[in-house]
Amino acid sequence: MSRRRETVPFTFVAEADRFRSNVTPPPRRRASVGQMAGRCLLGLTIVAALVGSLILGMPALSISHSPTQTQQASHGR
Repeated sequence: MSRRRETVPFTFVAEADRFRSNVTPPPRRRASVGQMAGRCLLGLTIVAALVGSLILGMPALSISHSPTQTQQASHGR
C-alpha cells in the first residue's frame, strides 16, 4: 500500500492557514467625534438600564421574614 502525501484529509484547508496575501487592505478610517460620542452614550445608557433594573428589582428579590405579615394573613379570616 502506498502512503498518502496529505497530512490532513483536505489539503486546501491546511494550505489556507499558511497563505499570506501580498495585497494590503486599505487603512481603517478613524471614527469621528460624533460616532465616538454616540458609542459612549449608548454604552452609558445600557449600563444605566442594567443598574436601574437591578436597583428596582432588589425589593422583589429580597425575602422578608417580618411576623406582622404572617399574623395578618392568619387572623384576617
